[in-house]
Amino acid sequence: MVELDGKPLALTLTEFRLLAALAAANGRVLTRNQLMDQAIGLDVIVTDRNIDVHVTMLRHKLGKARDCIQTVRGVGYKFHSGQVEGHDQ
Repeated sequence: MVELDGKPLALTLTEFRLLAALAAANGRVLTRNQLMDQAIGLDVIVTDRNIDVHVTMLRHKLGKARDCIQTVRGVGYKFHSGQVEGHDQ
């Protein structure tokens, strides 16, 4: 379960897996393909941009903490675990 400001955050399984993969990478950049494999699975065929849609939805749900997921243009995403506007990650 993920909590934000002490309240549970309603995430889909894919959003949860995305957030977990990004957080586990310890600030390393994960490509869209790596994120697809970890969040959606190896046996599912989706486009690279499918991950972008999931990240957008995840950021929306994170509210003020959305900046913890950073876009690395042309590559993928990374997780920044520093403080974001009063939030501890």
